[in-house]
Amino acid sequence: MRSYGDLFRTPEFTPLFLSSAALTAAQTTGGLALATLVYRATDSPLLSALSMFGPSLAQVLGATLFLSGADRLPPRRALTAISLTFAAGTAALAIPALPIWSVFPVILVQGLVASLGGGVRWGLLNQILTKDGYLLGRSVFNMLSGLTQITGYGLGGALLTFLTPRTTLLLSAGLYLLSAVTTRWGLTARPPRTEGRASIRATWRTNRILWSSRPRRLTYLGLWFPNGLIVGCESLYVSYAPGAAGALFACAALGMLIGDVTAGRLLPPTVRPRLITPLLVLLAAPYAVFALHPPLWASAALVTVASIGFGASLLQQERLMAHTPDELSGHALGLHSAGMITLQGASATLAGTLAQLTAVPVAMTLMATASLAVTTFLARPTLSDASRQGASSGSPGLVK
Repeated sequence: MRSYGDLFRTPEFTPLFLSSAALTAAQTTGGLALATLVYRATDSPLLSALSMFGPSLAQVLGATLFLSGADRLPPRRALTAISLTFAAGTAALAIPALPIWSVFPVILVQGLVASLGGGVRWGLLNQILTKDGYLLGRSVFNMLSGLTQITGYGLGGALLTFLTPRTTLLLSAGLYLLSAVTTRWGLTARPPRTEGRASIRATWRTNRILWSSRPRRLTYLGLWFPNGLIVGCESLYVSYAPGAAGALFACAALGMLIGDVTAGRLLPPTVRPRLITPLLVLLAAPYAVFALHPPLWASAALVTVASIGFGASLLQQERLMAHTPDELSGHALGLHSAGMITLQGASATLAGTLAQLTAVPVAMTLMATASLAVTTFLARPTLSDASRQGASSGSPGLVK
């Protein structure tokens, strides 16, 4: 699989792509609307960040209870049900009489449901394209996410100028319904990738298998922590620049798009492993100067440059798939997705707390500094493993 055209000629890739576009548009417009609604009602950076990224915190619970379903449920049925659940929950958040405190139980349920979605979706993508096409295919989905976020946050910011946050939430619920319809009628009914019933015991057993490999373990940590800490910076955009948060989110999405095109299409395979750490450094370093209170135009430029570093995630996922058997691919990618999003939610909570105790720009710098420290800590053992792998013959295998 050598070109983007080859991807779209692959059966089922296009409907999965379109349903994901509607899902991402719903998440961006709905998340911005909900964060704005909560911030206007409470004037709290912490609660605003939690309302937008709080569902992420529930994913750690979902990853320990439900993730075995990623490979043990029919993918079309599971993805359709997930989109319908989000449509219902988002519509409930738009109820005018709904108290602010009741927002959080709803987004908790949404987070539990979402913990299964990443594994089902990316496991299905791995089936549709096979491992040799996964990196290119995932880069297209990441580019889709970037473009949709640019459009969604820009549109969301414009909608919030003319409409109420609750009305914008209803539009988001409609996009979730569109995603469900596209999934149901665009994808083929496939059997589960793995036999057996989804259960808590099966989830724990597979999690232990995946975590037992040192290369996978280091890759998971690198996927979760540096990325999540920088999303903590992003969770403060609404309180950092209430009138321009949509523009900052759009700049972040633009930078992510550039990084994904570079990592997924332009970098040769021999160079990719060596660029993971430099990209993670790039992801955090620009935020380290936010304590100096740069003007808004400079902040937007820094956000754009920093987000190019999100391209490291693609290269890390390629490494993860090289160390994972096909029958566990959905669960492995689901664990990556759930862990990453959980760290993003935890980082949003931490960033909001730091902003309450200090100031928003200071909190962003502290989060960036922590991300740089984690990247530095993980770089040496990861490079050591890569050197040993390069010196050995044969395929990387499954080191346990």
